[in-house]
Amino acid sequence: MIADYHVHTEYSDDSDYKMEEVVQDAIAKGIQEICFTDHVDYGIKKDWEEASNIPLKRKTANVNYPEYVREIHALQKKYQDQITLKMGLEFGMQRHTIDQYEKLFHRYDFDFILLSVHQIDNQEFWTQQFQQGKTPKEVAERYYEEILYLVQNYKNYSVLAHMDLIVRYEKQGSYPFEKLKPIIQKILEIVIQDGKGIEVNTSCYAYGLKDLTPSAEILKLYHDLGGTLLTLGSDSHQPEQLGAYMQETKQKLLAMGFKHICTFDKMKPIFHSLED
Repeated sequence: MIADYHVHTEYSDDSDYKMEEVVQDAIAKGIQEICFTDHVDYGIKKDWEEASNIPLKRKTANVNYPEYVREIHALQKKYQDQITLKMGLEFGMQRHTIDQYEKLFHRYDFDFILLSVHQIDNQEFWTQQFQQGKTPKEVAERYYEEILYLVQNYKNYSVLAHMDLIVRYEKQGSYPFEKLKPIIQKILEIVIQDGKGIEVNTSCYAYGLKDLTPSAEILKLYHDLGGTLLTLGSDSHQPEQLGAYMQETKQKLLAMGFKHICTFDKMKPIFHSLED
């Protein structure tokens, strides 16, 4: 089974991929299920109805939630005999924005929520603003401290997305896993205890990274701790990324000892054999 659980559309500020085109492309590629997970980044963006500068809203505001929900429901009905479509969001959370996400979560009937960290103290990673003036040690430790705080204090999510995302943007070189292992283990123990999971994000291939996302070391630690709940997501923003490298990644997970991947319905995981 191929299920892509990290999919962006034109409802995200960094994509122009129309939602119905995503569905049509997924069907053409033989993908059985996708979950839309467009970006919400409180702290650096306001909600649609609050944002100013109307012509630039799509690039300066979070998802237009009512329109997003309406279109997903319409597409679910239209393509119900060809593909399974689920409704999610990617929560780009910071510790000072938890309350905003809690309110948003209860506004709609979500199937799935990705918990991500894209910025800290409203400083983004991709611009290097957060990393500026910090050593690799300071960057990595602060990043995982933020994730630890979030999983301790926020529970309405499904999986941690691209758990070692900071590696993608760390130009000075990555800080060694062994030095970070104690805090990563704490995070994973809470994730497992809470019945949550982690995502394997196949964009590592597109970014030319040397390892999986999260790394094989993190995945093996998760497995050794008893973690079984995994989703696969392409993090697609354009057609060629949709569903990419799923089969290769499934084989690597099987080699590590994992047996299943998950899809979700109304925030409940459904386990599928990795061999299907």
